[in-house]
Amino acid sequence: MGRIADAFTTLKRDGKKGFIPYLTAGDPDLATTDQLLVTLAQHATLIELGVPFSDPMADGPVIQRASERALKNNFGLQDILDTAARARKQIETPIILFSYYNPLLQFGLAQVAGAAKKAGVDGVLVTDLTPEEAGEFEAELRAHDLDMIFLIAPTSTDERLQLVADHASGFIYAVSRAGVTGARDTVSAEAEKLVNRMREFSSLPIAVGFGISNAAQVADVSRYADAVVVGSALVAEMERIMGTPDVARQVGSFLAKITGFS
Repeated sequence: MGRIADAFTTLKRDGKKGFIPYLTAGDPDLATTDQLLVTLAQHATLIELGVPFSDPMADGPVIQRASERALKNNFGLQDILDTAARARKQIETPIILFSYYNPLLQFGLAQVAGAAKKAGVDGVLVTDLTPEEAGEFEAELRAHDLDMIFLIAPTSTDERLQLVADHASGFIYAVSRAGVTGARDTVSAEAEKLVNRMREFSSLPIAVGFGISNAAQVADVSRYADAVVVGSALVAEMERIMGTPDVARQVGSFLAKITGFS
């Protein structure tokens, strides 16, 4: 059993729900990402480490801007994995790469799997890779005992939910609504329906993300999901405090407020 499965098993045993923060690697620089991974681990069930991409079609303006800032620093995927490896020496919290397919394909699928395993990464979620097209990469990840996480959406058919159930491992990421990432005032009621539908096909933990931006939403989604993902709200907070002293400490305070944890 890997770190992701262990984390969700512990949550279930303790009657708790999980929290999954997202950050874009290299925003504003990799040195800050180093610090943030350690800070996030104090609040997180697992961490999504985003690979910046020049054409992030699934992301709203907040994460698009984060990718643009990160890409100006002229680093590659290996540098991100090296950052994860440095964090792994200090934390046990699972880390997943959150990426578009192109940067992984450019690096080489077998090479990604091997380098990710060596760095202490626990799984990969590829936003634009469907289960039908993921066979080669899925096989590489499984050969290195890494989890392949897939997205589902309110528009997913029962056939698609079954396909995801057949191929996913670690957990399943349920998108709360159609469209791009970004904080919203409310979380769609479709999210709860989607989670309930998915439970008919899989016993894997289900995390809900897209649009969750405050403590009330975290608490509401925790009623029916196994974990809550907060991305754009955290990235927006980082954008707001960027350049001020002790960004990592301020991010920790923000996470404590949004999760209700001290």
